[in-house]
Amino acid sequence: MRPVPPGDVPGVALVNLGCRVNRVELDLMASELERAGVPLVDEGEAAAVVVNTCAVTAEAEAKTRKAVRRAAQAAHAPLVVATGCVASLFADELAALAPNVVVEKDKGRVAALVLEELGVPSCGVGDAGALAHAPTPTGRTRPGIKVQDGCDNRCTYCIVWRARGAARSLEPARVVEAVRAAQARGAREVVLTGINLGSYRASDERGRELRLPGLLELLLERTDVERVRLSSIEPPDVTPELCSVMAGAGERIAPFLHVCLQSGCDETLRRMARVYRTDLFRRVCETAREAVAGMALGTDLIVGFPGETDDEFERSLAFCREMGFARMHVFRYSRRPGTPAATMPDQVGARESAERSRRARELAAEMRLERARELVGSEDLVVVQYPGRGVSGGLFDVEVDPALPVDSLVRVRLASVRDDATLVGEAR
Repeated sequence: MRPVPPGDVPGVALVNLGCRVNRVELDLMASELERAGVPLVDEGEAAAVVVNTCAVTAEAEAKTRKAVRRAAQAAHAPLVVATGCVASLFADELAALAPNVVVEKDKGRVAALVLEELGVPSCGVGDAGALAHAPTPTGRTRPGIKVQDGCDNRCTYCIVWRARGAARSLEPARVVEAVRAAQARGAREVVLTGINLGSYRASDERGRELRLPGLLELLLERTDVERVRLSSIEPPDVTPELCSVMAGAGERIAPFLHVCLQSGCDETLRRMARVYRTDLFRRVCETAREAVAGMALGTDLIVGFPGETDDEFERSLAFCREMGFARMHVFRYSRRPGTPAATMPDQVGARESAERSRRARELAAEMRLERARELVGSEDLVVVQYPGRGVSGGLFDVEVDPALPVDSLVRVRLASVRDDATLVGEAR
């Protein structure tokens, strides 16, 4: 334990690497530290630095080690707590980076560990549970609510299932509590997140099994949250039931689905061990667009996966063009040691992978601008995230009146669009 002088509360720095779920988990840690009266500060001023690590690619793991090493080597030698996926997979290696590095695999224990090491009274820290979340002092609008963790899929490029474990879900009553807590902190929109969100499955207080559509119905019934948004979801989980709930909710559920594609070529999907093919993906996109007015679709695309030929890449790109995504994140395949894909033959060269990434990103920008232009003249609800800037129901950036308060939810007319697909809104 590092004793703290009377009246002097040390600051803590939070460093996040990786996905939205990691950000939500770090926000929970921030909330717990806030309850104990601990200020969040920059690394250069911190008595302790928490690094929430990411192992999704070899590059992400390298960034993790660099972040831990940089924090540990600061002149004032802060306590460094490493947690997250790399900590779960390679705890000994992280701990060996420096004598002031401590590894904590249980994210729900991180805040309590930091306070104990710094000699700050916990004030009940650690009793919120590793899956719950409420808005935090980090300044984030549209707070995430982590309702699910872990994954039972075994995609050949992925190691996250090893780090996160089997799929599991938060009890419905605790989800309701988390949403209400977010509202109490001023949230107008909440984002339901998970490692495999569509696999949500839990029993309510009467023993009824709820899946994601049922959870959404419960939140609409038991909270007055103004808008719920879903984070990424697997194609088989975009069911008619889910689309029906979204359609019946009006504007209380954002008309946006991030449906993970990864490749628009069936042969590549097979090598990835994905649990669908393009025909199913096409059907669920058609179902969602037919059911939900103004539905916008986003996706992830991996290029340069082992064995991806020029023809397979062209077919993947053509499929993406056919789907007309409003948002597409493009990733170059990165060999991740410990996964089946890392030892597959026909690894794609760096130069070829980079060129494919360039072309895919160009297509992503074209599709986003096309979808944004289609919205000009319509109305939408926009959450103001920063002065003069907000996000629409379909997850488009919208310029708004700078006088509008941050965190407000306002109805705007989408009057025009910039070349970067940013919409210009006029308050109604």
